[in-house]
Amino acid sequence: MNSFGRLFRVGMFGESHGPHVGVVVDGAPAGLPLGVADFFADAERRRSGKPGTTARKETDSPTIASGVFEGRTTGAPILILFENRDVDSSAYEPLRRTPRPGQADLVALQKYGGFNDYRGGGAFSGRLTAALVAAGVIAKKLIRPAEVAAELVEAGGSADVEGAIEKAVKARDSIGGVVGCRVRGLPAGLGEPFFDSTEGLLSHLLFSIPGIKAVEFGSGIASSRMAGSEFNDEIVSTTGETRTNNAGGIIGGITNGNDVLFRVAVRPTASIGRSQHTVNMDTGELCEVSAKGRHDACFAVRVPVIVEAACAIVMADLMLIEQRIPRIFR
Repeated sequence: MNSFGRLFRVGMFGESHGPHVGVVVDGAPAGLPLGVADFFADAERRRSGKPGTTARKETDSPTIASGVFEGRTTGAPILILFENRDVDSSAYEPLRRTPRPGQADLVALQKYGGFNDYRGGGAFSGRLTAALVAAGVIAKKLIRPAEVAAELVEAGGSADVEGAIEKAVKARDSIGGVVGCRVRGLPAGLGEPFFDSTEGLLSHLLFSIPGIKAVEFGSGIASSRMAGSEFNDEIVSTTGETRTNNAGGIIGGITNGNDVLFRVAVRPTASIGRSQHTVNMDTGELCEVSAKGRHDACFAVRVPVIVEAACAIVMADLMLIEQRIPRIFR
């Protein structure tokens, strides 16, 4: 549904053009220092403004509505709200009965019988990742000294990210990208074999980010072309340090103390300025549609901090389960 986690539980709500998007974080220990200023840096990384991002400008200044008193978490659920201020829904009314290719318009219509909020993608919008990033800010504070760092390593199949985005903008098209992530300083022993493996939990939350179409850990797909003698990470210390890290820091679903490494593939943004074919849901006739609203030519530019948030949330939950995080901060 709309929540994730066992002890560190995150629930998101809101729509792209509704009054707010937000998140409820339940299970954060008491006493953790937390204020509005803690969210600014990551919110800025997710915001639009870079080349190839949407012209929609949201301040993304959070309101902490509960769970914090005198600058510290209370142990109660933390409610964080972001206002949607720069909203223009006029471009979406004509699309109500002509679902856009690549968007969730059609499946939302089929699943919810037309009662869904179709403006700006509604609850399917990347706008809700503002809430995910906010939860990630709390999670990052909890897992310290472990650190999560992600970066966009290619866009449109090219390492020349800026050049690829410029080309897509001129063509009134969109491109995707690849984001790499590294987690340093995690303890060994997080995760379980099979259903609650670290890879499984990470993949679960990473795939909740709009536009993520593939996840690979360590050598990933390339490992299928290796011999065992090439892939196996030779152990060089009693603490589990390995000579290589083809496994991506996870063996048997459990962290082994090495850096956790993974990459995600971000698809091209669905809404583009070029005309595409669709069906008029009232008449059944084929027609053409093009995006008239404000959209990213390359949403992948804004994804690294979202990936970091998703990863930190998973790690905070696993570390609480393993009692690696105190229930009270002093």
